[in-house]
Amino acid sequence: MNRGRIVDEMNRVLLFRHPLHALRLSNPLLPIPFFQSHPYTPTPTRMDSEKMLNNKKCVPCNSKDLRPMTHDSAHALIQQVAQWNLINEGDMLKLRRSWKVKTFTKGLEFFRRIADLAEAEGHHPDLHLVGWNNVTIEIWTHAVGGLTENDFILAAKINELNLHDLLRRSV
Repeated sequence: MNRGRIVDEMNRVLLFRHPLHALRLSNPLLPIPFFQSHPYTPTPTRMDSEKMLNNKKCVPCNSKDLRPMTHDSAHALIQQVAQWNLINEGDMLKLRRSWKVKTFTKGLEFFRRIADLAEAEGHHPDLHLVGWNNVTIEIWTHAVGGLTENDFILAAKINELNLHDLLRRSV
């Protein structure tokens, strides 16, 4: 069931289960209840925003017109990808996130899962294994020397991967 149908169903249930509805049917001069004149419309949440990015597909970066996004655009989109940081290195914006894995081989498995996703999207992040258990991913569009929407799409999709079996538990 899509979200629009769910909202319509919620409004229908509110309408027919409300005690004033029966009175309104018998006397049309009564005021319209608030819920009837102002139907429920959900507001987007951070999770909804991330899901919207998850539904998108990375597009090829071979256009000569493609430019890196502005600081303002990047700051607006960073809110949609939980736990990622916006990094400015020499006037080039990047996304960065770090994890701790259980073992060195779990770190390599972590990279394999990220690589499978990156290959499917046609957008490839920089992967870093520092020490034996510190994993860091940096994402930016190399072709434009900064961030594009593709970077945020990939970050949102990485957030959706099931990586819990590879990660150390937080203490």
